[in-house]
Amino acid sequence: MSDHLAGRTFLFDLGELQVRYRFDSPQAATFTVVKGAGLAPDGHTETVDITVKELRPGLYLNSWREQSGATVTHVEDFANGDLYSNVTVDGQIYTFVGSIKEA
Repeated sequence: MSDHLAGRTFLFDLGELQVRYRFDSPQAATFTVVKGAGLAPDGHTETVDITVKELRPGLYLNSWREQSGATVTHVEDFANGDLYSNVTVDGQIYTFVGSIKEA
């Protein structure tokens, strides 16, 4: 992960699913669910181990596993403010498209 993301917080807005997401370090992030879309309770906060790969300047592939067993994979396009997300909960895949804004 580019060091310029560490310590920064973003709002991942996927419509019904909204998350405040802080890059704590290149290997960890803390998120708080603002709106859970029925997938997670509003207000839930968790720190997760992340795997981040820079695809090009400003474009990252980011993935993690949550305590619940849910998995999340994002394509985060900070250069254009776009977010593509796949979330797997109990074997069901949910796909979202939304935006990224620094919080």
